[in-house]
Amino acid sequence: MPPLALDTAGKYVAGAYLVFFTLVLIYVAIMGSKIARIEREVAELLELVEEKGL
Repeated sequence: MPPLALDTAGKYVAGAYLVFFTLVLIYVAIMGSKIARIEREVAELLELVEEKGL
């Protein structure tokens, strides 16, 4: 299979970078929401511990 011309290959490279960037952005958003949920749960547990006086 012959290599693609630079003007044609550039579109595919840009598309690949766009897909990769989108996937990284989705991953960061998911991790951020998980961290926020864990922080809320830890704060709630801390409140419960402080109420019990342990």
